[in-house]
Amino acid sequence: QVQLVESGGGLVQPGGSLRLSCAVSGSTLGRYAIGWLRQAPGKEREGVLCITSSDGSTYYADSVKGRFTISRDNAENTVYLQMNSLKPEDTGNYLCAGAKEYNSGSSFPEDFYRYLEVWGEGTLVTVSS
Repeated sequence: QVQLVESGGGLVQPGGSLRLSCAVSGSTLGRYAIGWLRQAPGKEREGVLCITSSDGSTYYADSVKGRFTISRDNAENTVYLQMNSLKPEDTGNYLCAGAKEYNSGSSFPEDFYRYLEVWGEGTLVTVSS
């Protein structure tokens, strides 16, 4: 059974950086498109960004473009989320999620939600001074 485990969250000041990791076990990372979702208190879940399995295409929410970067290391079965220029509104629980059927050209986050199969518990990111 595939499992996703996030790590790397913490408290950071506005303008700072964090790198989150998503370790995949029980399956080959290369079979899944992997995305990061975030859930802030009192707000709806938000699809932040994702990377496809087929060709490594990336899709970003407008709120994080130019600040966040997603990458994957299939050999290590790990996906990374590099977050720069963090803002207080980036605070939330960040979950990584897998979708085998999500491919390049699909809409994000709508199609990613539709094909979502597995997700982790999340890692908490707090951006505050």
